[in-house]
Amino acid sequence: MDVNKEDSGTERGNELLRVLPPEQSATARAPWVAVIRRLGARHQGRIARHLQTLDEHDRYLRFGYLANDAQIQAYVDTLDFERDAIFGIYNRRLELVAMAHLAHSVDKSFDACAEFGVSVLPSVRGHGYGSKLFARAMRHARNEGVHLMFIHALSENKAMLNIARKAGATVEYDGSEASAYLRLPPSTFESQVTEMVEEQLAQTDYRLKVQAKQFWEFITGLQDVRRGVREARHKSAP
Repeated sequence: MDVNKEDSGTERGNELLRVLPPEQSATARAPWVAVIRRLGARHQGRIARHLQTLDEHDRYLRFGYLANDAQIQAYVDTLDFERDAIFGIYNRRLELVAMAHLAHSVDKSFDACAEFGVSVLPSVRGHGYGSKLFARAMRHARNEGVHLMFIHALSENKAMLNIARKAGATVEYDGSEASAYLRLPPSTFESQVTEMVEEQLAQTDYRLKVQAKQFWEFITGLQDVRRGVREARHKSAP
């Protein structure tokens, strides 16, 4: 598939648009629309900025060690956008606030396996973005012929393991580390069409965000010019 196409949720994928689970409590945060986009190589800069925004604890949970900025950049530089699938959620300011990496096995003996990793910025947590990204990655994996999806994480990464467990994965613990395994059903016509529609909707959503951002930047610049003209007139007045 074209890595520059975009994704959001529809029909059965409408759960991707409802970013809070059905059992949301009275104290849950108001739902946000989560439009999930397939990211390509031209998004590497934003991916790096997203991951480098994470604090030390979040970096430790995401990578399994306390990755510094240079190590994160090295990870981003080695992303294979042709083999793997990287998904992201942008806010209205076109900041990447959540992303997931579905890494396909490089060993041909296990080419029906893929590993999932996710990160969500603290400012947007509580909206179910991690679960939605997992659902999106799971649908894509099915359509790509993946039979086994897994997560390797630290045992203390409860959020990540809960996402997998809620999706029906089996979680096994080995000291400070844990692995979650989820067997995927074969792709169907419905799953393939749903992913195609998701990509088209996300493409439209992203273009609208780009246009809105450009419009407000234009308005802001115009206001700055007018402000400068008024100040100049004021200073030149006798």
